[in-house]
Amino acid sequence: MTRIDDGRQPNILFLFTDDQRHDTIHALGNEVISTPAMDSLVERGTAFTNAYIMGGTAAAVCMPSRAMLMTGRSLFHLEREGQRIPVEHPTFPEVFRGAGYHTHHIGKWHQDRDSFNRSFVSADRIFGFTKGWYQTYGGHWNVALHDYDPSGAYPEEAGYMLAADKETKVAIGPGAGGVHSSELFADAAVEFLESYDDDDPFLLYVSFVAPHDPRQAPNEFEAMYGPDNVPVPGNFLPRHPFDNGDLHVRDEALEGWPRRERAIQDHLADYYGIISHADSQIGRVLAALEARGLAENTIVVFSGDNGLAVGQHGLMGKQSVYEHSVGVPLVIAGPGIPEGKRSGAFCYLFDIYPTLCGLAGIESPPTVDGMNLSSVINGGSMAVRDTMTCAYQKWQRSIRRGTRKLIEYAVDGKRYTQLFDVASDPLEMENLAAVTPLPKTTADTVAGMRSLLADELDRLDDPYRDAFKGPGEAVPQRILYP
Repeated sequence: MTRIDDGRQPNILFLFTDDQRHDTIHALGNEVISTPAMDSLVERGTAFTNAYIMGGTAAAVCMPSRAMLMTGRSLFHLEREGQRIPVEHPTFPEVFRGAGYHTHHIGKWHQDRDSFNRSFVSADRIFGFTKGWYQTYGGHWNVALHDYDPSGAYPEEAGYMLAADKETKVAIGPGAGGVHSSELFADAAVEFLESYDDDDPFLLYVSFVAPHDPRQAPNEFEAMYGPDNVPVPGNFLPRHPFDNGDLHVRDEALEGWPRRERAIQDHLADYYGIISHADSQIGRVLAALEARGLAENTIVVFSGDNGLAVGQHGLMGKQSVYEHSVGVPLVIAGPGIPEGKRSGAFCYLFDIYPTLCGLAGIESPPTVDGMNLSSVINGGSMAVRDTMTCAYQKWQRSIRRGTRKLIEYAVDGKRYTQLFDVASDPLEMENLAAVTPLPKTTADTVAGMRSLLADELDRLDDPYRDAFKGPGEAVPQRILYP
C-alpha cells in the first residue's frame, strides 16, 4: 500500500488516450515524435514496455478495451462486447468511490449510463451519450458533450457543443463547436485541480478522444511533421498477405489499396501531430497538479485504450493482434513509485484496476481477473504472468511466451499460422513458421505454443476456441494477394 507521509491515501490522476499505440513516446525510443509531458512521466515513474490489451470482440476495439479497464475482467468475461457493465461487475472508480474517494470523470465514456453514474460522484464534459460520434459533426473541434446528470438519464436534448469562446453552449450540429477535444478536456481537468478543496482523496479520470481519427491538430502541431521527417514503417506492405477476417472494416477504408508509401507518411504525420498536441494538453494538467502542490501525493497513470497499424502490415486500424494494435503505453508515477524504471513484465490494461487498489490499500473485488502489479513496481517480483493471450473477434488469436509469439487465424474455413521472435523481429516481419524446410526446433515450438494457446483459450472461456485447434498454413509474410 502506498501511503503519503501523513498517512493519507494517495490521489489518483488517470490520463487515458484513444488509439495511441505503445511506440509513440519519445522517451521510450521513438526519435521522431515530440512528447515532453509523457517523457516527464516516464522519467519520474515506472514504464511497462510489455503492456497489452487482450484484444476485442467488436470492430470498435475501444469498447471492450475500456470495459476491461473499468471492470478488471478479461475479454470473454465481459457482458457481450462491453457495451454495458452490469451491477455485478463493479468498476474501479465505483470501488474507489465506496472507499471514500471523490471520483470525477472528464471526456470519453464508451459504456452505459447506469455504470457511469455508479462510478462517478461528479463529471464534466462527458463525451459518448449522444448518437453519432464526433466524426459525424466535423471532428475534434465539434465534440458533442453532456454535463453530469444525477438522474443518469442524459437525454439527447441536453447535449451541446462548446463554441470557440469556451463559454457559449451551442446546439449540436456540423461545424457548431470551436474548441479542440484535447483542450476541452484538459481545461476541465485544470479547473477541477485548481478548485478541489475536499478533504477526501480524489480519483480524476481524464479520457481524451485523441489521437482517434479524424487526426486533426492545431496548425503548429501539424506543421511539426511531414514526409521529410516521418519515415515509412519498416513493416509497410501495400496489402496484408492474406485475409485476416476483417480487411474491409471502417478503419481499413481510411486509405485505399494498394497502400502507398507517401500516403502512409501523411497519415503518420497527422497521427504524430495530434499525439503531440494531446501531450501539450497533458502537460497543462500535470502543471496544474504541481501548482496546487498535489503532485507529491498523487499517483498518475498514463495509458491508451488500444494501438493502431497506420500502414504496418498493409493495415490501417486496430483490428488485429499484431504488436502495433494490441500494444499500449503504460506509465505509473507518484509517491512510492520507482523513478525512471522500465519493466518488461507482461501486463494487460485490466491489471491497472487491482494495481491501483493495491497501491491505495483498497480491497479488489472477487470479480476482477487482473493481476496486481504492485510487487513488480516495488521490485518484489519480476513478473506476475508468463504468457500473454490476445484475440480479435472470431478470426484471430495469439499467444506470447518469452520472445516467441504465435498467431493463429481461422477465416472462412481456412487456417493460417505465424510465428515471430519479437525480440529480434519487433516489427513481426519474418514468419518463422514459413521457413522451408522447417527446422525441427521451430516445428516443436509451434506445436508447443499451439497446445499452450488451446489451454489458455479454455481457461479464458473463449467461445470460438475450437476453431483454432489443429494446424494452419504458414504463409510467408511478404506473399501478397494476386
